[in-house]
Amino acid sequence: MIKKGAAAFLTGIITTTLVVAGLTGCGKSNMGAEHVRLMVWSPAEDQAKERGEWLQTMCNNFAEEHPEWNITFVYGVADEATATDQVSRDPEASADVFMYANDRITTLVEAKAVAKFGGKYKEIIESTNSPELLNSVKINDGIYGIPFTTNTWYMFYDKRVFSEDDVKSLDKMLEKGKVSFPLVNSWYLPSFYFGNGCTLFGDGTDESKGVDFEGQKAVDVTNYIIDLVANPNFKVDADGSGMAGLRNSSINAVFTGSWLANDIKEILGDNMGVTSLPTYKINGQEKQMYAYAGSKAVGVNSHSKYMEQAVELAVYLSGMDAQREHYRMRNVIPCNTKLLEEKDIASDALVKAQNDTFNNTSILQPFVPAMVNVWVPIENMGKGIRNKSVTHENAKEQTEAMNAAMNSNGIN
Repeated sequence: MIKKGAAAFLTGIITTTLVVAGLTGCGKSNMGAEHVRLMVWSPAEDQAKERGEWLQTMCNNFAEEHPEWNITFVYGVADEATATDQVSRDPEASADVFMYANDRITTLVEAKAVAKFGGKYKEIIESTNSPELLNSVKINDGIYGIPFTTNTWYMFYDKRVFSEDDVKSLDKMLEKGKVSFPLVNSWYLPSFYFGNGCTLFGDGTDESKGVDFEGQKAVDVTNYIIDLVANPNFKVDADGSGMAGLRNSSINAVFTGSWLANDIKEILGDNMGVTSLPTYKINGQEKQMYAYAGSKAVGVNSHSKYMEQAVELAVYLSGMDAQREHYRMRNVIPCNTKLLEEKDIASDALVKAQNDTFNNTSILQPFVPAMVNVWVPIENMGKGIRNKSVTHENAKEQTEAMNAAMNSNGIN
């Protein structure tokens, strides 16, 4: 889930960045070539010198491959949420090419701010991404972005405490070590409810079907989580407590994603284990945790004055070579199906865990408008269980209230 910021603040970030970044040419003088000016936005890490300036490097490589265009690049720093907000609000003053998180795709499409890929470009995208991943950038079968990484979470653990067999079961792990979980984060807590049959908007795309976190199946999950919090080996991960616990060995497993992989590697070294999500037991039956999943994609502004070049650049920035360099420079997990077959990438446990989770133990995070009503009631449930205001005695009542709130305007 990508948090939204204040519009004025975001605009200020982008404007300031463009002044600092300035104008950067392609590095060669192409006499007689068509002059093209492309504004490109990406997160700061993609442009940082200490991280190898991935974006600048890729754009320069792209320009060298296209001598028919004399390209001037204008770089701006905008993360996936910032870019979406700015492009959807004022596309004509925004980047030609930008990166966004797929859960914001509806905003972009409704604003008519993002281009739909067709023809040979659609064929390229379909041939290099899994069907599940393609669904993350589709609305009514139209493709509105090119994925460059999957976006989900899974489990990191200390191999000195847990074996590969132990980490298949959360309950078994809790018998051997300390496990930290972001219980009050509404991007994580639903994983237990999904595992016991609860659903969002049918398959995630049918808003009319609403949220189904009701009945005994949901109450059983609430009761399970109440017992989980009462277990002395279970710790609520909040405000960085899980990572702090890894550092002092008071925590042996955390649930997060690739964005913290380097930090965890520094703490655990060769003892870092990483795997897809474990099972848990309700009423004597094994259930599978399911994470939210999505993608981060490269989008093209539908108002671009240089549509051909912008589309070609978007395809390049999300292609095999660019994903390989993104992975090498920044540990951004690739999703290109052909690239995932390369030996050094296929053998990486982090790549395997992320893609195993995406393909096998996750649900695509819905991006229907009513999804906005889901986050707060789930968060309140997590807080209530942590604070012990949700108990076995009132679990049914509290679960019904959560479900009702998610099916209304999200306010109890």
